[in-house]
Amino acid sequence: MLSNLLHGKKGIIFGALNEDSIAYQVALKAKAQGASIVLSNTAAAIRMGSVQALAEEIEAPLIACDITKVDEVSDLLDASTAHFGGKIDFVLHSIGMSINVRKKRAYTDLDHDATLKTLDISGVSFHKLLQTAYNKDVIADEGSVVALSYIAAQRVFPDYNEMAEAKAVLESIARSFGYHYGTRNKVRINTISQSPTMTTAGKGVKSFKEFYDYADTVSPLGNASASSCADYCLFLFSDLSKLITMQNLYHDGGFSAMGMTPAIFDFAAKTAEKEE
Repeated sequence: MLSNLLHGKKGIIFGALNEDSIAYQVALKAKAQGASIVLSNTAAAIRMGSVQALAEEIEAPLIACDITKVDEVSDLLDASTAHFGGKIDFVLHSIGMSINVRKKRAYTDLDHDATLKTLDISGVSFHKLLQTAYNKDVIADEGSVVALSYIAAQRVFPDYNEMAEAKAVLESIARSFGYHYGTRNKVRINTISQSPTMTTAGKGVKSFKEFYDYADTVSPLGNASASSCADYCLFLFSDLSKLITMQNLYHDGGFSAMGMTPAIFDFAAKTAEKEE
C-alpha cells in the first residue's frame, strides 16, 4: 500500500470494540496512513471492550454516542468538527446488533419489538448519521462514507436472522443518500460486503465457525480478514476512489461469485466424518 495514503485527512470511526473488530483495525491503519481519528461507540461498548486502549494508542478522542439517537449524533459531529478544526473527510459505520440473535430466537419466531431495534441500530442508524451530517454540512466535499454489510442482504443465510433485512436497509440507504450527497458535495457513499469474519459480533451467530470454514473453502482466495478489510476501507477513504459511489462492494475472496466448487465435496465429507 502507498504510504501516507490518508495524510491530512480527518475521520470518525464508529464501532471499534476490540482487536478482533474491523473498525479497530481500520483505526490503527488509518492512523498509520496519516489520518486523524475520532473514535465512537456506545457507552456500554466502551466499558466492555478495549477501545480505550486503542484511543490512547492512536491519540484519538473517544466519544460515547448512541447512533440511534439523533441528538447524540449531532453532539458527536459538533465535537468532532471542533476537535479537527474543520470538516470531516471520512466516516466508517461498523455497527450491527440483533437482540433476537443474542436470545437465539429463530427467524420464524422473532420478537418483533426486538426486530425493530435491530433495524434501527444496524440499518436506520446509517440514515440518521448521514441526514444529520448532511444538514450540518460537516463532511468535506469529495469525502467518503463507508458502512459494513454482508451478502445475506441478497441471499438466504437462515442463521443470520433478521440482520439480513437490516443489511438490505443499510445498502439501500447508501444508494439513496449517495445520490443526494453526491450531487451536492461529491461525497461518495458505499457499503462493503465482507467475508464472515471472526469478530465478537460474528461469533455470536449460530454455527458461525462452520459457516466460516465453508466460506473459506468455497472462496477461491479464501476469506478476507479484518485486516484486509481495513485496507479496503482505507482505499475507499482515499483520493484513489473518487468516482466510486452508491455501490455494494464485495470483499469476500470471490465467495459472492461462486456457484459450486469441487472443494465443497471434500468439505462436506470431512464435516460428515466429524458428526459421526
